Amino acid sequence: MLAKERLSIAPFHVVTGGPGSGKTTLIDALAEAGFARTIEAGRAIIQDQTAIDGPALPARDPVLFAELMLSWELQSYRSAQAQRGPIFFDRGVPDIAGYYRLIGHTVPPHVTAAADRFRYNRRVFAAPPWPEIFGQDAERRQTFDEAVRTFEAVTGAYRDFGYELVPLPLVPLPQRVEFVLQAIRQ
Repeated sequence: MLAKERLSIAPFHVVTGGPGSGKTTLIDALAEAGFARTIEAGRAIIQDQTAIDGPALPARDPVLFAELMLSWELQSYRSAQAQRGPIFFDRGVPDIAGYYRLIGHTVPPHVTAAADRFRYNRRVFAAPPWPEIFGQDAERRQTFDEAVRTFEAVTGAYRDFGYELVPLPLVPLPQRVEFVLQAIRQ
């Protein structure tokens, strides 16, 4: 493969948005229905770093946290290439560019290069902020206002990388699942 070749896999479907908007719950339901999925980088990294008192936590070193998320997303992408059928990604590489913007940093060239090269289906599902289901926990410490800013940062990054955003409806989980399944059949 040429170094500058773009990877593009049509059945790679991303679900993005701010924290507490139902992304992972939706992906869990799709996995229960038999679809392949990835695991969200941020939550897993926070759990691991907390367990070992590591430095790569958003409050300690947000740039190191972003770099670990990038590495995780690239590995998730490569692992997904060995799978068949639709695969649902709990965030993707452009989310890292959105995170850099959120923390007030310029997006590094290598993150832009990764987002340009590792491509997903052009239609990305965007879970909008949803106050009725938003909640905090051990890994999700953001306020609802921070969740809104995260949504704006990550969806802006996807738009800038040429993706079409498909807003998820604020409906019960079974209807959200059906909405996604209908959308990927089109």
